Amino acid sequence: MSEDKKNGKQNKTVKPFDPMTLRGVTVRNRIWLPPMDTYSALAQDGKPTPFHYQHYVSRAMGGFGMIIMEATAVAPEGRISPCDLGLWDDGQMDAWRWIVADAKAAGATMAVQLNHAGRKGSTGCHAIGFDGQSVPEEQGGWRTVCPSANAYGSLARPRALSVDEIHTIVDQFRDAAWRAMNIGFDAVEVHAAHGYLLSQFLDPLINERDDEYGGSFDNRVRMLVEVVDAIRSVVPDTMPVLVRVSATDWAAGGWDLDQTVELAKILKAHGVDLIDVSTGGLIPDVTIPVKPDYQVPFAEQVRSRAGIPTTAVGLITKPKQAKKILKSGAADAVEIGRAALRDPYWPLRAAHKLDVPVEEAPYQPPYLRGAFR
Repeated sequence: MSEDKKNGKQNKTVKPFDPMTLRGVTVRNRIWLPPMDTYSALAQDGKPTPFHYQHYVSRAMGGFGMIIMEATAVAPEGRISPCDLGLWDDGQMDAWRWIVADAKAAGATMAVQLNHAGRKGSTGCHAIGFDGQSVPEEQGGWRTVCPSANAYGSLARPRALSVDEIHTIVDQFRDAAWRAMNIGFDAVEVHAAHGYLLSQFLDPLINERDDEYGGSFDNRVRMLVEVVDAIRSVVPDTMPVLVRVSATDWAAGGWDLDQTVELAKILKAHGVDLIDVSTGGLIPDVTIPVKPDYQVPFAEQVRSRAGIPTTAVGLITKPKQAKKILKSGAADAVEIGRAALRDPYWPLRAAHKLDVPVEEAPYQPPYLRGAFR
């Protein structure tokens, strides 16, 4: 066995437009759209709208390999804002089907990110105001929950969850995954990053419980592992399960890379296929050294030390930058976020910049006449 294989590294160069297989799903390339909240379910019923169709299907036609749809609440009180998408009720399913079906018809692999916002829920957004604030209950907000009754910054103080309530939320993740599978999604991502509920349980600076869900590392990761097991119990073996993590909270004594690596090993053993590596969002008012590629080393460390595929995200904006990340073996896929908001056809432009032949780029047949030359 080669040293590369022993270390869990690739022994060949991977390029942005190489396909990638996870379980029974082959993604057409390694340029993915990360979950980015749009806060545009304006009826506040969790149902996607024609806006969401336009937003996601245009990026499928633009050539993205996997599209991970934005944070989708597993319960009404799990929303980040009242205008979040949701999959907490069977009656929401039909509103999703046309988006998923048409994006898949355009060649994209479709995933949905399931989330519970915990103490960072019930916040304002562009559609309703209260930007950066808690929405009052009389104006559509709700009392938030957390492992412990610790508020996030100036947001309203949450209440601590009971053990029975934790079990209920685990079941809500399971049920939402079942709905996603039956809608036609190819994969499910669990949101355990950015200071939302599952990552609140992970972080020792937030989680002050003294029961089986707090204290030790094994106790703090327990809820996330239970969520993964519950989802795996209802989705087929051929369906990939991804988990997004914050590899560090950038705060002394908090969640860090070493704990993330140990978590990734556990998640791999429980059937997780890929770790979507981000950072931050757990502790307010910390200094984060934001610059191009600043999160890539975390993806590389999780990949090499835990032996599990990863994606890299965070200010990846240029085709050659994405190519370099993949060629180095730092990650198995790259996620293009803000640049994709500016350009839904970023992968097609990247193919041109990287000298990929037009016939090998992910063009829709009606668009070939307009291909970059």
